[in-house]
Amino acid sequence: MPEPAQERAKIRLTLSPQAERYARRDAPRGVRLMAARGALPLPPGELAAVLFALMHDADAEVKSTARESLESLPDGVLDTLLSGPTHPAILSHLARTHREHEARCETIALNPATNDATIAFLATLHFKRVVDVVSNNQERMMRAPEIVEALGSNPLTGRAVIERILSFLGMDQPGDEPDVDAECVSESEAEAALRAVLGDDLGRFAPSLIQESEAGESDQVNLYALIQQMSVFQKIKLARLGNKEARGLLVRDRNKVVAVAAISSPKITDNEIASFAQSRNVSDEVLRIISNSRHWTRNYQVKLALATNPKTPQPTAMKFTNFLQENDLRAIVKSKDVPSAVSTHARRILMKKGKL
Repeated sequence: MPEPAQERAKIRLTLSPQAERYARRDAPRGVRLMAARGALPLPPGELAAVLFALMHDADAEVKSTARESLESLPDGVLDTLLSGPTHPAILSHLARTHREHEARCETIALNPATNDATIAFLATLHFKRVVDVVSNNQERMMRAPEIVEALGSNPLTGRAVIERILSFLGMDQPGDEPDVDAECVSESEAEAALRAVLGDDLGRFAPSLIQESEAGESDQVNLYALIQQMSVFQKIKLARLGNKEARGLLVRDRNKVVAVAAISSPKITDNEIASFAQSRNVSDEVLRIISNSRHWTRNYQVKLALATNPKTPQPTAMKFTNFLQENDLRAIVKSKDVPSAVSTHARRILMKKGKL
């Protein structure tokens, strides 16, 4: 695995005089090699710092020996490092070394000395406890959008975590959002929302994306291209403030937090929900939210869309098949797009009714 940027950058370690004599570049090679083997009378933090420094030694044998020693420290020493005031660069390296070990990754995630870039890395791992730890740290998420980006792309990030993130970001209370139309009555709803998200820097944010109209006025915005340049926080805000076009793009965003913000917009309509329910480009989480809503699933078109969408979990699709009209059931029986279990269930319903 390539080293993260923070490890390629210059790192300053503070060592005691006793530890420094082992890691100095002008120390005899034999001393550095002995130190690289890890047999030093030093406390865990100092030992790890010496080994980390020697991992960057010019001598290949010293470098590889120090890396092996750091990555195979005894459990007692390692536990002290992962939970203590260890240098962030060392914690970053250990997080990647032990990325298959949930308990160790959880300890690193709980350590205040761990930097935000490492927390974002941990948020990509498929460990439920680590996801919970990361998503409970509001301060980190507010200052580091890359953490929210990572959580939103993690399959283990479920509805409860997403709602927690949106709550932290202040996106769970529509009444607290600015009234876009009232602020920008002379602008289109789409541009008003963009200006509410990006401020007066809209044009400067992406000047090449402002398209000239036939009249020569630069008042048309390439919304899709503009969204690609937005941060995850800006996308979430636009998902709440934007118009139908913005929601249609953002509900398909690969980040589940953004997609859920869009589907949860107070402006969303039943027609949009029906469209999303039949889309194969939305996440499983979006389909799950729609299928669990009593309000939205009262709409027959939503039931039909969920029953016929191959992305809908089969038990859910089969549940909504029970409410479909005979002509739609016959169409499902003949369809090659729905899973065989769903078409078989539709056939069984028709046979029970004596209609097949």
